Amino acid sequence: MTPTAPAPAARAPGRAPRPAAGPLLLGVRHHGPGSARGVRAALDAGNPAAVLVEGPAEADALVTLAADPAMRPPVALLAHAVDDPGRAAFWPLAAFSPEWVAIRWALDRGAAVRFIDLPATHTLATTDPARDDHGAGAADDGPRIDPIAELAATAGYEDPERWWEDVVELRGDGDPTAPFEALAEAMDALRETYGHGGHPRDLVREAYMRLRLRAARKEFGDAVAVVCGAWHVPALTRRTTAAADRALLKGLPKVRTELTWVPWTHRRLARRSGYGAGIDAPGWYAHLFGAPDRPVERWMTEAARLLRAEDHPVSSAHVIEAVRLAEALAALRGRPHPGLDETTDAVRSVLCEGSDVPLALVRDRLVVGDVLGRVPDSAPAVPLQRDLVRRQRTLRLRPEAAERDLDLDLRKDGDGERSRLLHRLRLLGVTWGTPATGRAGTGTFREAWRLRWEPELHVQVAEAGVWGTTVEGAATARARSRARAATGLADITALAEQCLLAGLADALPAVMRALADRAALDTDVARLAQAFPALARALRYGDVRGTDTAALAEVATGLLERICVGLPPACAGLDADAATAMRERIDGVHQALGPLPGAGSTADRWAGVLRRLADRDRVPGVLRGRAARLLLDEGRISDDETAPLMSRALSPGTPPADAAGWIDGFVGGASGGGLLLVHDERLLGLVDDWLTGVPAEAFTSVLPLLRRTFSEYEPGVRRTLGELVARGPGASRSPAPGTPGFAPAPDRERADAVLPLLHLVLGRETTP
Repeated sequence: MTPTAPAPAARAPGRAPRPAAGPLLLGVRHHGPGSARGVRAALDAGNPAAVLVEGPAEADALVTLAADPAMRPPVALLAHAVDDPGRAAFWPLAAFSPEWVAIRWALDRGAAVRFIDLPATHTLATTDPARDDHGAGAADDGPRIDPIAELAATAGYEDPERWWEDVVELRGDGDPTAPFEALAEAMDALRETYGHGGHPRDLVREAYMRLRLRAARKEFGDAVAVVCGAWHVPALTRRTTAAADRALLKGLPKVRTELTWVPWTHRRLARRSGYGAGIDAPGWYAHLFGAPDRPVERWMTEAARLLRAEDHPVSSAHVIEAVRLAEALAALRGRPHPGLDETTDAVRSVLCEGSDVPLALVRDRLVVGDVLGRVPDSAPAVPLQRDLVRRQRTLRLRPEAAERDLDLDLRKDGDGERSRLLHRLRLLGVTWGTPATGRAGTGTFREAWRLRWEPELHVQVAEAGVWGTTVEGAATARARSRARAATGLADITALAEQCLLAGLADALPAVMRALADRAALDTDVARLAQAFPALARALRYGDVRGTDTAALAEVATGLLERICVGLPPACAGLDADAATAMRERIDGVHQALGPLPGAGSTADRWAGVLRRLADRDRVPGVLRGRAARLLLDEGRISDDETAPLMSRALSPGTPPADAAGWIDGFVGGASGGGLLLVHDERLLGLVDDWLTGVPAEAFTSVLPLLRRTFSEYEPGVRRTLGELVARGPGASRSPAPGTPGFAPAPDRERADAVLPLLHLVLGRETTP
């Protein structure tokens, strides 16, 4: 059943009928193109001398920047606390926002512009503005009403957005002030019924708005227009005294704030949480506002152009038929013109041929869009922001709202500088770029990044401004501070790696001192092993970037020495969880040693440690199996030596859980263990014989571990293993003697001939 709004209560005695002459009150819905068109028409008709706009009062000093040709919406007013930049609020404005239209109208005609909402100095001191795009009401208690939803329900609509489209966005030309008068009357009834509607802080905001309106009327008379949320219009006509309004504002807390303009994005406007504005279709709204005529035809044309660019066949006949379908759907649904629902249904049915896959592209690129605004260089900014902008221009790294990939060759000076900038920003907590591992090829000469500029990054830059006025200086100061505060060895080694990646030579001495001190005191082998891979990577990165890493190499060598001495006794007697964690540490150290420069002698020492682990019965099975597998992969033990190790681990006297752990360590994970069993049926036979001999009472306890081990294999490997087990391991699959293409033994010379091609395919810069 469709809900209905309560009947309006009797007019409150303190409220007077709206006078025939007086300020022009234009109650709008924020970011509504229909409201924006109506505001422009009403201002043209009324021609006020001053325009008052809902927004933080401190923004009066910034309003003239809106007339700068370099300013391009969507943009936002950003206010942040000077002593706590992370405490910030945004007031987004799009090209189709009524407030933006009013500001530009006033600036183009020489009218005065004033912002009349509660100053940000109070807003940031009393609320959590990240929960409200206008920075107010976030800390209010009690149930809240959605006035648009209430009016839609009264009209019999289940969807408030559809009601708003029908009565405002798709409305034809007519009396420009009629919609505002009707909406003000409806809001008047809602305010009489619901009071502040669950927004008690609105009473404070509205008191300040009335004071600003009184001041404007003293200066300009009644030639004043007010553009604010329709919910506030009844409060602006209420009979109150200036003293009563000032009393509501008395004692409000304050915090020192700074304001500026920052670029915004359509994608951010579409988000309902954080600093978003909660607009479902900013791209559609921008189209409705900007289309001079025939909006549906133009929309279908844009959708067809987008789909054609993505190799989706769309003809002119498709466009014509889609327009006809949208108009027919609007008529069937009783709508004045096709709305977003009708155009979307038509695009899906005709242009996308019923598929939601291309429709998702239309929604992402057109309905939402990746439009990024722009602000002039003269806009206030913290020094760090200005240095970042200079570096972006020098390195040709233009901020974009759309996600894009960036591949860097660190042997090129320009790409090296880009890499250092992105790493410095990450160290400062400015997450413009995210490393995309595995996309730019192997080796340390290449990096891959995924970039996307989000409006919140302006807040992150403001927060990072406390560390310095340049990106390099701020990152250096931040690294030194983290080195002093770090308590874990792994944290310091990771920081050393970040400093080398970011090219922060001035920060390395402080980091190295902290690293040497912490490494000397730490006796936990697990923590030493956890910290070592970052040091090894840092040495390789330093070599690629031409950084002096002698001190780092000395610490890494000492760290590895202590790991080799302490690892065997540290692995004895571990429980299952501790053994699994230690296995990850061992894998990390082993992988770090492989490409480490000058690691020949240390590799021999490490192989000796693995051999002791593989032979010790007191070491958990998962670690013994892992050590044996690493030795086999490195050629340190042969297949003939591996079989006795497995046979002993899977002997009848070994507890089933420990034997299952050995199998998991030897053939588990993404290390190719399945292929090893496929090609060495002797090892597969040992596993099969052990598994068939596990007592029934112990089988259920080892089954989960074994299932996890074998479930990680590729489907083809599992199928082949099943076929081998079905026919019995050890049965010959070798081709008959003399079969063409098969020899009794491998031909190493022919096998080596393929190595140059493999190096080329894998992206290796040098060949052995």
